[in-house]
Amino acid sequence: MARKPKKAAADGEGGEVEVPKSRKKLIVIAAVVLLAGGGGGAVMMKKRAAAHAEAEHSEQAAEVKKPAVFLDVREMLLNLSPDAGQDKAKYAKLRIALELKDAKVEGEVKPLMPRVEDALQVYMRDLRSSDLSGSLGLYRLREELLKRVNVAVYPARVEAVLFKDVIVQ
Repeated sequence: MARKPKKAAADGEGGEVEVPKSRKKLIVIAAVVLLAGGGGGAVMMKKRAAAHAEAEHSEQAAEVKKPAVFLDVREMLLNLSPDAGQDKAKYAKLRIALELKDAKVEGEVKPLMPRVEDALQVYMRDLRSSDLSGSLGLYRLREELLKRVNVAVYPARVEAVLFKDVIVQ
């Protein structure tokens, strides 16, 4: 049978009930066990989530590691439009490579190289030497060439246009 709680002091103070010490210990132990169990569970869930994320990352890395293929475009020598106030003609010599996803795409792009070279030359002839100055000019040129190359080789896709040599004289 359950114990009856002891009454407070015999002074007759409000009839407060004192909880036995063994019950206090039991409550403290239960609280500690619950906190430890919750903390342990949280740690285990974090480890499981981290392991799952790492497994997904390694699968993606395995897919990404396919070797890219680089296709060289013939060297181009172009005369540029003169800048405002200049009569002397300037020339640009360009060597570029096309970065392709894999060898299958290379087979699709190679027969279309005359179309690619034409698109590049038509665009480049309208440029001035000031358009090619600085890294910003080359960045813009790269983006424009990539757009034109992708239009020329559609439905195949070129990942990037890479400069091997750029000389403006």
